[in-house]
Amino acid sequence: MPPTAPALDTVVYVANAGDGTIGSYRLDRSADQLIPLATTEAADNVMPLAVSPDRQYLYAAVRSDPLRVLSYRIEASTGELTPLGSGALYGSMAYIATDRAGRYLLAASYGGDLVSVSPIDANGVAGDATQTLGTGSRAHAIQTTPDNHHVLATNLGDDQLAQFYFADGALAPNEPAVAETATGSGPRHFVFSPNGRFVYVLGEFDATVTTFALDADSGTLSRVGVCQGLPEGHGLAPGMPREEIPDGDDTPRIWAADLHVTPDGRYLYLSERTGSTLSTLRANPDSGELHFVGTRPTVTQPRGFGIDPVGRYLVAAGELSDHLSLYRIEAASGELSHVNDVATGRKTNWVEIVSFEQP
Repeated sequence: MPPTAPALDTVVYVANAGDGTIGSYRLDRSADQLIPLATTEAADNVMPLAVSPDRQYLYAAVRSDPLRVLSYRIEASTGELTPLGSGALYGSMAYIATDRAGRYLLAASYGGDLVSVSPIDANGVAGDATQTLGTGSRAHAIQTTPDNHHVLATNLGDDQLAQFYFADGALAPNEPAVAETATGSGPRHFVFSPNGRFVYVLGEFDATVTTFALDADSGTLSRVGVCQGLPEGHGLAPGMPREEIPDGDDTPRIWAADLHVTPDGRYLYLSERTGSTLSTLRANPDSGELHFVGTRPTVTQPRGFGIDPVGRYLVAAGELSDHLSLYRIEAASGELSHVNDVATGRKTNWVEIVSFEQP
């Protein structure tokens, strides 16, 4: 590994499911480029990833047997990942996230229709799941609310978000237990607005983004509005669960994947896999109102992407692409300007970006 410290301040981690590895890259802001750092062995079908709130640990869920979560220490000076241990997961997890204190790992299983909680010890190691709870159909993402007192989880198959109380590392259904999206939207990933007032939910099957207002006291959602995430005349049919598409049906269908918001709350970006595009939405941080701005081509089948914590760059990964693409985010317009590509592994599906304080 080349000597990157003290210039190293931002590292991009990607999960390469086809290689069973985690790739790491230095984000060089002065040159607008990604520079390969290392490839860390993980396990077959590694996805998804999560980073602890203190940026000291990275977690990787393994979706091959034995189902588990791997824990790594992040070396701030080099970005190197040091394996620490693993814990059992009782489902193939489509999404993982730590709670806001970094004491628990939350996970959602699409195939198992369940969510789980795993303790994280003082050494940063996520242990065996201590709670596994059945939820709605095709759970797809899970996160704590900003105050860490409640949890939300999407149920793609039911067009709902499950609402939970969260205390002492345990989940219990909230009242009401669910918030509904539009029928047939297929809620997949979601993000909180930086001010904590809104939740933006991506529909996998219609590429819409639904804005919910979050009641911080109750941890419950109320729908505010819906914004289209693709331009008129996009030519794609409504999506549906991939396992339900009949053999021989090659109809191009909407297949939205990932959603992220800039740190200032002014722009959202979403990826759509069938057309291999990234869309830009403009957000009003005070009202949660969204407006479609435009879309652009990107890496092939973009399942995952990330925005750096400063809000200057977006890194996109494609499951059928042999490279990552780096974009500069234009502050005044939200426009994505392509600046760099770099080789990656097979079936790259997840992106996490970690920034460290400068010495």
